[in-house]
Amino acid sequence: MEIPLRLALIYGSVRPNRVCDTVARWAETEIARDPAFTVEVIDPRTAWPELDADGFRASIAAADAVLIVTPEYNHSFPGPLKTLIDCAGEEWAAKPVAFISYGAASGGLRAVEHLRAVFAELHAVATRDGVAFHNVWESFGPNGRPADEFRSVRAIRKMLAQLAWWGYALRNAREAQAYGEAA
Repeated sequence: MEIPLRLALIYGSVRPNRVCDTVARWAETEIARDPAFTVEVIDPRTAWPELDADGFRASIAAADAVLIVTPEYNHSFPGPLKTLIDCAGEEWAAKPVAFISYGAASGGLRAVEHLRAVFAELHAVATRDGVAFHNVWESFGPNGRPADEFRSVRAIRKMLAQLAWWGYALRNAREAQAYGEAA
C-alpha cells in the first residue's frame, strides 16, 4: 500500500450561517473512510481578515490533492475563494483538484465550471466527476447526512477514486521530475 495522499479540503464560503459547514463536514467524514487520504482542513473564514498567505502556500505545496467545497453565488464561486486560490501560484502545479458544489437548481455546477478554468491556468488537473447538491437546503437532514445518502455516497466514492488515481500518478511524476522542468 502506498503512503496516503495528503488532501487539502478547502471550504469555499466565508458567509455567516453557511451551508458549507454541513457539506464539508459530511465530506470529511466520507474521506476519513478512505485509506488513500489524510486530510488537512483549510477554512478561509478562520483566516480572515488577516489571511496567512505563507501558511496557505505551504499547505498547498505539501498537499498531494485538493478538494474544494464551493457554493454557487450569482452564477459563480465566491470572491474570498478566488482570493485564497490566488495566494498560491506554482504550488498548484501538477496537483489534482476535485469539487463538491452546492446551490439552488444548478447545484453549484456553474461555479465549478469557472473553477475548472482557473485551475487549468494554474496547471492543476481537475477531476471529471464531482458531487453536486441541487437545492441544498433540502439535501441534508438534521443529522448532517444527505437525504439521498445512497446517491451522494456513490458520487463521492467515485470522485475520491479518481482523485486518488490522479493524486498518486501526479505525486509519482513530481517525485520523478519537477513539474517546472517539464512545463
